[in-house]
Amino acid sequence: MARFDLTDTEWAVIEPVLPTDVCRKDRVDDRRVLNGIFWRVRQVPVPQ
Repeated sequence: MARFDLTDTEWAVIEPVLPTDVCRKDRVDDRRVLNGIFWRVRQVPVPQ
């Protein structure tokens, strides 16, 4: 687990609210996708 990845406790809160019925697409690893999104958001410089 990387430094800023979701902890098991954080994931337990988020996972139940994610959609589960997706049409015509295989599910990807939601936790990995969210970790990637959060990583990208942290890389954007804060305006001053």
